[in-house]
Amino acid sequence: MKERIRALRYLVSTLAISAALSLVCLAQQAAGGQGGDRPAAAPPTTQLKDYPASRIDGLVMEWTRARDYTKEYLDAMPADGYSFKPTPEIRSFAAQMMHLAGGNLGIAVAHTGQTNPYQGKKLEEEFKTKEEVTKVVMESYDLIIAGLKKLPEAKLDEKVPAAGLNRPRSAVLAAMFEHQTHHRGQTTIYLRLKGVTPPGEKLYSR
Repeated sequence: MKERIRALRYLVSTLAISAALSLVCLAQQAAGGQGGDRPAAAPPTTQLKDYPASRIDGLVMEWTRARDYTKEYLDAMPADGYSFKPTPEIRSFAAQMMHLAGGNLGIAVAHTGQTNPYQGKKLEEEFKTKEEVTKVVMESYDLIIAGLKKLPEAKLDEKVPAAGLNRPRSAVLAAMFEHQTHHRGQTTIYLRLKGVTPPGEKLYSR
């Protein structure tokens, strides 16, 4: 009988201690979980910057990123790879990049009011070396960026004829941004076939 009483007292004491500890833990959590040996949450080490409030500034930032990314592709391809075609029916690496540049120059003239320094030139036929192609491609991006910096933001909503529709200028600029992305992306396989690892993605890089 005495042993049963001792066992019962031990059980009650154990339950009481467990309940007390549970209450202490709950109190600490309610106070922010800072008690005991649990460390406080570390404050963030970096502070995000806001995306540009101006749509023009945002476009300038994105086109600058695209220019820098394309330059990495131009640099990555060896000089003797600029004439390379994965199959005879498609453009060479140089011609792909010249086609990209032609689109950039066209949009810079038509929608940002710039003057095409290569007006009348057949880009894909006349510029084929690494030095020539790199120069023209970089100038095509710089022309767009310079034009965007001078473009009144209200012009982005202005309707302009494009592909049979009256489109907002912003939509045309977005389509041409896709154009340069598309043709740069095509050249990834050119680099791979030449044994070159393509540049790393710069989707959100600044």
